[in-house]
Amino acid sequence: YTRFIGESVINNLPYLPTDQQVGVIAALSRFVTPGVMSSDSVFLLCGYAGTGKTSLMGALVKTLSSLNMPVVLMAPTGRAAKVFGRFAGKFASTIHRRIYRPPLPGSGDGFYSVADNPMRRAIFIVDEASMIGGGDGDGRPSLLEDLIYYVYSGEDCRMILLGDTAQLPPVGCGESPAMNPDVLRSMGLKVTRAVMSKTVRQASSSGILYNATLLRRAMSRNPLPEPVLYVSRFDDVQSITGEELEDAISSSYAEGGIDDTIVVTRSNRRALDYNRAIRARILDREEELCRGERIMVAKNNYLWSAKVKGLDFIANGDIATIERIISAEEKYGLRWADVVLSLTDRDISVECKIMLDTLQSETPALETDMLRKLANDILTDPDIFTPSTPMQVRMKMLKTDPYFNALQVKYAYAVTCHKAQGGQWSDVYVDMAFISLETPVIEFYRWLYTSTTRAVKKLYYISPGVRVE
Repeated sequence: YTRFIGESVINNLPYLPTDQQVGVIAALSRFVTPGVMSSDSVFLLCGYAGTGKTSLMGALVKTLSSLNMPVVLMAPTGRAAKVFGRFAGKFASTIHRRIYRPPLPGSGDGFYSVADNPMRRAIFIVDEASMIGGGDGDGRPSLLEDLIYYVYSGEDCRMILLGDTAQLPPVGCGESPAMNPDVLRSMGLKVTRAVMSKTVRQASSSGILYNATLLRRAMSRNPLPEPVLYVSRFDDVQSITGEELEDAISSSYAEGGIDDTIVVTRSNRRALDYNRAIRARILDREEELCRGERIMVAKNNYLWSAKVKGLDFIANGDIATIERIISAEEKYGLRWADVVLSLTDRDISVECKIMLDTLQSETPALETDMLRKLANDILTDPDIFTPSTPMQVRMKMLKTDPYFNALQVKYAYAVTCHKAQGGQWSDVYVDMAFISLETPVIEFYRWLYTSTTRAVKKLYYISPGVRVE
């Protein structure tokens, strides 16, 4: 039966597999065969850019579905889930949406809890697992722990984790815990691991994948070599100056659309500068917020999704478009707008309140001191509470207060690499201006590799401060 599964996967591939892929298919086929692996097994697949990991997963999903074997697809973000689902030919949800259930009404508990897994003998496949990190610093278990608890609470369910260890690890982590076999073993799992490092023949003509492969290989050398970008021999990679940037982005917007174009940069300050320049010089926008504006959510939010069917939560990094601006006001020393948003990766609209002050701030989200002040202003608001209102009642109401739970948003024409991770765009502009590298460091290589692999059709390196050939 294992051999039959493997042959079916190969037949479902759109090309002849490499020897390395055949070995991975054999290992995966054994893993998914009922009764072969123990119920506490996990398959860890590291697939680098251009190695055919996505096509292989699509063939595996097609095979499992044809055999009526339950398979569930997940990814850390809405955009990553949509990309994964499109390639696999099956719906993929966010991890959050699948594994968590909302607090019971009136319970006073603002946290979601891990749901029970009702499935039996299901294979859970999680893409972009290198993005899965710790919790939000609120004392709860990490997302990885919750994911493992959920999957393995089902009867004889197992999980395949897909990721790329050459990409940036989660914020605050030196490496991705979900891609570390020792971390998974410490959580009681038996790990089968495979690596896909050989680029497939179809990738040989792609300058995007050629540069990504060389960057990834350079990371394994000690000492790290001088970075080199190869541009002249390829049609899909280009090095441009700051003077050429405005015309290039305008062309990308005209040909591929604003939604499929992104500038990837290295800091919130740089992203803010690019967003301001793009809005003023390319989009001719003078108002702070316009209909059709692309914005990015800067912090997870659970309030506004509660009234929308099919919307689990609005995630940090979600990109949305302003459909309608209902009203704007100033209150508690901050500025707000009531809007209707279209979540572009999930084809869902939601009416909500957004915080305008974060649009042009240099910090990732509202600073802690300002958030504390906002909470205190609401808790002591005489229009809401009387002097005798108990603090317990005030705190409970704060959890559903529309101002305290307003979406914190930023413009989304330029984003940091961490925010772009898990997404793909047709045209990607990588901001390399003013990067000085006396000695190459691994963090720079990971940043550049991750930025490079966001591009699907066209990649632009902006003013690269490294050797270009």
